[in-house]
Amino acid sequence: QVQLVESGGGLVQPGGSLRLSCAVSGLVSSIYNMAWYRQAPGNQRELVAQISNDGITNYQDSVKGRFTISRANTKDMVYLQMNNLKPEDTAVYYCYASSIQPPHIYWGQGTQVTVSS
Repeated sequence: QVQLVESGGGLVQPGGSLRLSCAVSGLVSSIYNMAWYRQAPGNQRELVAQISNDGITNYQDSVKGRFTISRANTKDMVYLQMNNLKPEDTAVYYCYASSIQPPHIYWGQGTQVTVSS
């Protein structure tokens, strides 16, 4: 079993920065991939960034060059550094993890990011 708890969201002005954190507890060794998703009002939940077990990262085109996903060596924390934030980045951001044995996916409760002047 895996539990994910996000933190670090808040209100920031356009062009500002935030760092989201996801605390991972439970059977951390079972996790193979982690990611950040976001969902804005009226929109579907969308992938923002992901990182594989071997450290390979992938980003949504709209955040490339602005966001960076990373994880602690202990694998119990994953981060999303968000720079040059734009109003369209406003959403609830969710931490995501997947395991292969047993096959399962996990979601955090979400943390709100609001980019507004």
